Amino acid sequence: MERRHQILAAAARVLSKRGPSKTTMAEIARAAGVAVGSVYLEFRGKAEVLGALALLRHGLILDAMRDAAAEAEPAERVRAALRARLETFIELNRQGDHAPQLLSNYCKAVESAWRWYQTEQLAIVKAALRDGVEAGALRPDAEDLADVMLRACATLAPPLLRGTEAQARHNAERLYDVLLAGVVAR
Repeated sequence: MERRHQILAAAARVLSKRGPSKTTMAEIARAAGVAVGSVYLEFRGKAEVLGALALLRHGLILDAMRDAAAEAEPAERVRAALRARLETFIELNRQGDHAPQLLSNYCKAVESAWRWYQTEQLAIVKAALRDGVEAGALRPDAEDLADVMLRACATLAPPLLRGTEAQARHNAERLYDVLLAGVVAR
């Protein structure tokens, strides 16, 4: 398992700089300090490396969302989860010009990781909304709006995440205000 982790870490570095289309298995092996054959013992090809990295990165985002929601008061769980999502995107974006490509559904290699992420992300937001409803802070049908909220927040995710980090945070807070104003219990 250690060799697999070593290869994935090296692949992340190379892919973030060169991009998936220009990165070769030989470059990944060189960066990991292993023979090309060793890379193929762990992964069937570059597509499998991309898929594994996409799963890891999406998992980081989901873990951050879950942790933030769990620590917040019920009425603030959605905002906390969405903030954590944005902060993790920003952190991953710092890893290189091509790093965001592993976070979007841009190629078949990351498609299954992206679908899993979408499903899990929706479940987290629905649960956070449900908690707000149960606390009496959000209107009864708030959970039904989770998909709409995430579609709106997609503009704050790679590859659409543009501008400075401060601009992204400012825009996100304004968007969260608008979205959450629509579900507050009256």
